[in-house]
Amino acid sequence: MTAPFPTGAFPTGAFRRRVRVVVEDAGRVVGGLEDDFHYFQVEVRHDGTRVESVAAQSRRWPWSTCPAAAEPLRELAGMPLSPRCLAVGDWTDPKRNCTHMFDLAGLAVAHAWRGGPPGRTRQYDATIPAGAQAGGEHQVTLRRDGELALRWTLDGRRCVSPPPYSEVAWRGGFLRWADAHLPVDEAEAAIVLRRACDIGMGRGMDLDAIERAADALGTQGAVCHTMQPGVVEVAVRNRGTVRDWDADPGRLLADGP
Repeated sequence: MTAPFPTGAFPTGAFRRRVRVVVEDAGRVVGGLEDDFHYFQVEVRHDGTRVESVAAQSRRWPWSTCPAAAEPLRELAGMPLSPRCLAVGDWTDPKRNCTHMFDLAGLAVAHAWRGGPPGRTRQYDATIPAGAQAGGEHQVTLRRDGELALRWTLDGRRCVSPPPYSEVAWRGGFLRWADAHLPVDEAEAAIVLRRACDIGMGRGMDLDAIERAADALGTQGAVCHTMQPGVVEVAVRNRGTVRDWDADPGRLLADGP
């Protein structure tokens, strides 16, 4: 990053995540995802029916091995365009990929399916208060293209309002439920916010105190590229990469797309 930013652990304020996908031309969509912990960009080239290639760039990342996840992302070449942002997981294994690059690629593929003129943009902005899943009621929000799309009330690690989101298990199937039961645009928004809720739990944690990814492996196992056997053993913390965007979220994705 070229400008000075505060770094470290931030136990107050809110985790902020911005995701933006843009039609560059008739055969290309670019996307960016930036939050407290990550900044990734992807480019999806397509022929109007299928993905031709996917490339990714890491601008800011938590583990030394994250940029190499651009390689398995290339396996999306050949998949049919789809309005479903989770369709990428039908084509290749999400766990072999960087979660955030993979999610961004799925949103870019869906944007390619929607099509439209150059410059057509979809942008999501998620706000997750610090400690939102630690207990007590907190509101989390998602704005789509500047308009409020979702507002959920969390109480600990569950959504308590509004239905139908409050009626679905928070873990072990929420994304699949949204994909299967909601209209495609509502499903996409719910998936984006649900993912942000999980990542937002890192706000306030001293993540730089975890030197090796193997120490953070936990009980969930190999859930992403860095946590895969053969990778996790050599992955070390990329210290000094946490940012606090709460006071000025408009600077998210200032370097594009």
